[in-house]
Amino acid sequence: MDPKQLLKEHIAKTAKLTDDEFDDFFNCFTAESYKKGEYIFAAGDKIDCEYFVVSGCIKTFYINDNLKMFVLQFAMPGCWGSDYTALYGSTRATINIGCITDAEVLRLSNKDRENACKKIHQVEHFFRSRMTGEYVASQKRLLSTMNNDVKYRYEELKTLFPELYNMVPKRLIAAYLGVSRETLYRLNNS
Repeated sequence: MDPKQLLKEHIAKTAKLTDDEFDDFFNCFTAESYKKGEYIFAAGDKIDCEYFVVSGCIKTFYINDNLKMFVLQFAMPGCWGSDYTALYGSTRATINIGCITDAEVLRLSNKDRENACKKIHQVEHFFRSRMTGEYVASQKRLLSTMNNDVKYRYEELKTLFPELYNMVPKRLIAAYLGVSRETLYRLNNS
């Protein structure tokens, strides 16, 4: 899909922009392409932007001191990704974003986002609505992790995001669920 059209449809779910307002806002973005396996940014990098996925699939992940990977998010077309703690806190990244597949993204700098929010009220409304929704989803995931067994979380993930199973390696799904590949294999076969 055309990046401009995808973003326009995404924004239209929560905000009403005129064509001129949308064009002004769209001009804040920079299109970028990444190859499968390539990092968009790594822990330790200075972060000043966020990314809207146009095509492909990216993962946001953390690697602890024991070199164990924890997948925080899979972002497919229409999703956003960044290290928001670093972006809003003006610190260096503690997480990484890497490409599971070849990916096309639209990069939006923190400065451009803030300027657009000041200039166009509906852009501010869109970002507030989006961040609230993402916070709620994150809280639901955390509560599910605390209250449900891995089989339930696995089935829940398959129900919510069935396309992941054709796009994402099983080891990454295991890292998202916080289980070993062997456990995921057993869940797949039960």
